[in-house]
Amino acid sequence: MPEPTPVTAAVLPALPPLTTQGETLIELGIHEIAGLTAAEIRGFAKAAGAGGAVQGGLLTVHPDRAPASALAPLLRRDDKQGFVVVDMPDVDLFTPLDTITVPDAPLHVLGDIDRGDHMANWSPDEALPALAAQGRTPLLLTEGIHWVLQQPAALERNHCFMTIGSRLRKANGALDARTPALWISNGTGRDGRERRNAPKAGWCWAGNRHTWLGFGSTTGRHLPDA
Repeated sequence: MPEPTPVTAAVLPALPPLTTQGETLIELGIHEIAGLTAAEIRGFAKAAGAGGAVQGGLLTVHPDRAPASALAPLLRRDDKQGFVVVDMPDVDLFTPLDTITVPDAPLHVLGDIDRGDHMANWSPDEALPALAAQGRTPLLLTEGIHWVLQQPAALERNHCFMTIGSRLRKANGALDARTPALWISNGTGRDGRERRNAPKAGWCWAGNRHTWLGFGSTTGRHLPDA
């Protein structure tokens, strides 16, 4: 397993309050994608921000309610629209690993998100057990998109991240070797030059290492106290 990589990435500011995050979701129309009302978003954010859930967390919509294909185009960077790579038409079939429990609710809050810069140049196969040993769980692709929607600075050139909590299962039950990630397009290949600097949802092989990709993770997924 590789040694931790020294990083020089900028320190990210604190996430906005959950109520502010809720307003962002509403402004982007994500409540409509998810079949929720603006009042439901605001009510959950208020309850979660009142101390019932994790302070300083990230407000996210359940992936069954707001799939990656609908969220990725809402990303923006340098006035460029986000997109899913063309060779990932099955992006919405990537579901949480069996080891990940997502609350059975339209919304939840992620605690203590980390981009995993120190794990750059690790492969997903190496990173997954290491995160578990640290008491952390990898982000889902939709959770990673929510993070960048709320905090665009989380996606930085040479400091992007994988979301290996989402995987595709083949008909025989084995995991597809692709692992989702979020990074910034160079406008090459099938991305097209017009998409240079646009945020993108793509994939990497589970056994490959990339010096510019960390591993997004969280300490857990939470609901407000009843």
